[in-house]
Amino acid sequence: MTHPLNQFVFCPVCGAKTFVEHNEKSKECTSCGFVYYYNPSAAVACFIRNRKGELLLVRRAKEPAMGTLDLPGGFVDMHESAEDAVRREVKEETGLEVGKPYYLFSVPNKYMFSNFEVQTLDLFFECYVDNFDNAVAADDASELVVRTEQTLRPKQFGLESIKEALVLYHLMNTRQQ
Repeated sequence: MTHPLNQFVFCPVCGAKTFVEHNEKSKECTSCGFVYYYNPSAAVACFIRNRKGELLLVRRAKEPAMGTLDLPGGFVDMHESAEDAVRREVKEETGLEVGKPYYLFSVPNKYMFSNFEVQTLDLFFECYVDNFDNAVAADDASELVVRTEQTLRPKQFGLESIKEALVLYHLMNTRQQ
């Protein structure tokens, strides 16, 4: 198995080409002693429900999985809480302003970005809005799609963590009924 940091050759602290495998999740510089641990990046995704109980989905405008269905979301920025990231990403992709996002669960994921596999921890939330009347596809979304939970099919979604989250979300909602 290839080390997750195999593309990192030079030490980010001293610049030496002595950045070698320390263990399965880190590299160490044999010149200055710096050790870098490869931890997952935080990302958010949101189940947005309207008063009718419908869900607002997006169609991915970019790779990976361009053209497949997705939940609005994206990476958490520096100095930003996961809840703030939900509000920002939903606004960027749908134009909607959501109130308090409710945390549901997390799913680990692998996300290909610029030919680099990013390990992520996807944090899933649920938000409520009155309606989707003012929603518009923007940013990473090429289209908005409204569906009921019962019509969601994981195979229509491109990212593995989203497929897994759909199953967990359905199970969670089934238990609450």
